[in-house]
Order: sequence, then structure tokens, then C-alpha cells
Amino acid sequence: MTILDNIKAPIKDEMKSFEAIFKDSMKSNIPLLNLVTNYLLRRKGKQMRPMFVFLTAKLNGNITSDTYTAASLIELLHTATLVHDDVVDDSNERRGLFSINAIWKSKIAVLMGDYLLTKGLLIAVENKAYDLLEIVSEAVREMIKGELLQIQRSRSFNTTREHYFEIIKMKTATLISACTASGTKSVGSSADIVEQMKLFGEYIGIAFQIKDDILDYQLHGITGKPSGNDIKDKKLTLPLIYALENSSFLEKKSIFIKINKSKKKSANIRPIIDFVTSKGGLDYATAAMHEYKEKALELLNSYPDSDVKTALNDLVNYTIDRKK
Repeated sequence: MTILDNIKAPIKDEMKSFEAIFKDSMKSNIPLLNLVTNYLLRRKGKQMRPMFVFLTAKLNGNITSDTYTAASLIELLHTATLVHDDVVDDSNERRGLFSINAIWKSKIAVLMGDYLLTKGLLIAVENKAYDLLEIVSEAVREMIKGELLQIQRSRSFNTTREHYFEIIKMKTATLISACTASGTKSVGSSADIVEQMKLFGEYIGIAFQIKDDILDYQLHGITGKPSGNDIKDKKLTLPLIYALENSSFLEKKSIFIKINKSKKKSANIRPIIDFVTSKGGLDYATAAMHEYKEKALELLNSYPDSDVKTALNDLVNYTIDRKK
């Protein structure tokens, strides 16, 4: 069994039922739509977000039909954002496979992403899960704001550590916090408990994104993905921001020149990675990641010991121990 199999153990039956329900909800009478959705279903990822929904639900009560609605909402939203991101980034690859954008081009990819978002809204309305819809809709809004804010900052190269945390809280952490909040809400928990579990998800989401940013500076053979993608896209993430804040004017100028040339010439990426490493950027980011992980686990520690708590604890650790 893999680590994720062990984590899924307390919700194994629920996850199996969810997969069947989710697959059935994607069916359509339009052949092209079915073709694209089946492709998406075949390349499913680790399903960490539905796992957070079901585990936090079970931690706080008995799983209900609303829990399945929450998991479906989250998975549809997440899949839609991935499809749209590939269009925005002009990416031809996702999880080692061709993206929707690469196979069916941007027009169909955009429409597919819109369809998935709409499908999520309809599922919530049909099940009268308006409180869950509010949680997820707020997450969508924050994710879009975060994406636009990152684009704005990257154009001017003036992102600070404060700006960085503001952006990743909106871009990444809000989706994980929507998982933990909606899972908790689906079992009838009080507003205070829902808020606590929302914060739990936020801390995990921040740690998760910092881990992604650290992986971008790792060698290709270790992570299984190209190094320096953020550098090529001129995204200033925590390791680089910290390194720049601890550099001289001339060092900053030299690095910015290399960043501007990195899209055209990959040879400029390695000196940037070496610069970040030598300035302690990776060490600082790693320490920050562990700090947020510990904040999340501290909130989890208020619950009595159980197999569900252990699974959630392991899932939190997995988000920062993963290799890709």
C-alpha cells in the first residue's frame, strides 16, 4: 500500500462511492463533451482535496449527502481551474499527459472549464446546499483575485514576502480551506468549528504552495518536472524573494537580467537557482513551510486521537514531504 492508500483507509468506502457519483455527474448527451470529460477522469490526480473534505467531515461528525456534494463542488472547481490555467499559461502538459488545451485547443478548453464551474453550481443548487455554495464561491473569487494580483506584481518585479503570502493565501490556500470548511459544514458543525477548520486548511494550503515553490528549484531528475518554470514565467516566489531581499543592488540587477532572458535561454536558469541557494532562499522557504505545517497540526491536536485524526495528520505531512 502507498502512503495515500493508508491515509484514505478511514474513508475508503466514501471515496469509492464519491468516484462513482462524480463520474455519473459528468455524463452528458453531447459526444464531444463526454470525450473530454472521460479524458479528464482518466488522468485524475491524487484526489487530495476530496480526501480533505471527507476526512474533516468524519473528524467532526457523520458523513452526509452534503459531504458528497461538497467533495463534488471542490473537485469540479479544482478541475476547472486546472483546465483554465493551462490555457492562461499556454501549457501543453499536465501531470505528464497532454493538457486539454494541447489536444482540443484553447476554445474548447475554456468552454470545458466554464462547463465544469457551471456543473458545480448546478449540483449545489439541485441539492439546496447553499451554505456550501457560498464557501466554494468565495474560494473561486479569491483564487481569481490572487491570480490577477500575481500577474500585476510579476510585471513590476516588486513582490515582497508580504505580497507573496497575500497572493498564495488567495491562490492556493483558499481552495484547501474551502475543502476543510465545507467538509466540516456538511456534518452540521457550529460556525466556530467551521472557522477553525477553515484556518486549518489555510495553513495547509500555504505550506503546500511553499513546497511547490521549493520543488521548482529542484533538479529535473528528482522532481520529474522541469526546473525553473516559475522563473521562466517571471513569478517571484518565496525562495527568490528572500534571496533578493538579502542581496546588493548589483546582484539584484544581474538576477533580474537573467530572469528576463530565462524564457528565451534556459542556460540563465541554473545561475538563478545557484544564487537562491547561496543566499539561503531555499532554507528560509523550508523553515516557513514547516512553520505553517506545525500551525495546522496544532489546530488538529485539539481533537481526541482517532484513525481519522491520524490520517489527517499524515495527509498534512504528505503535503510537504511529497517529491512532486
